[in-house]
Amino acid sequence: MDVILLERIAKLGQMGETVKVRDGYARNFLLPQGKALRANEANKKRFEAERATLEARNLERKSEAQKVAEVLEGKSFIVVRAAGETGQLYGSVAARDVVDVLAANGFNVGRNQVDLNNPIKEIGLHKVTLHLHAEVELEVELNVARSAEEAERQAKGESLTSADAIYGVDEDALRPEDFFDPDADRDEDEA
Repeated sequence: MDVILLERIAKLGQMGETVKVRDGYARNFLLPQGKALRANEANKKRFEAERATLEARNLERKSEAQKVAEVLEGKSFIVVRAAGETGQLYGSVAARDVVDVLAANGFNVGRNQVDLNNPIKEIGLHKVTLHLHAEVELEVELNVARSAEEAERQAKGESLTSADAIYGVDEDALRPEDFFDPDADRDEDEA
């Protein structure tokens, strides 16, 4: 199906271009979302008549997105989750959780604007890409930790997946004798 794009769409085209897309993509996404019109003579005339207002609206959205991006750029957000000793989360951090964290800090971002292909399943520092507009994209850092104190330590570069980080034990200093007594087995056999 040929459609006329009403806004820039990544990997597809610019506003005003006529592109060929699959029927399902057009019927189920582009047309209902108001991102495109069917490419016919009536719609071409309609687009040309509305082109100035569409471009003005697009420019306004882009400038708003750039303002938000300037404030968000380089920010780090702490997400506290329960996790095991190895750093595996007892759940995950998904796009919905990222939206909630940003909203708690006063930023209104939609779930469809968060580019998180796979949910975060372990503690650590993770980069998450936000698409605020078709032409405005930025990365924020999520500091996923078990507590606020661990998040501070993690932000300084410390790894929290070792026994030392969790229990204050130096793994390199441990010897086998610390875990079992080799003479204990002999005493039982002799008795």
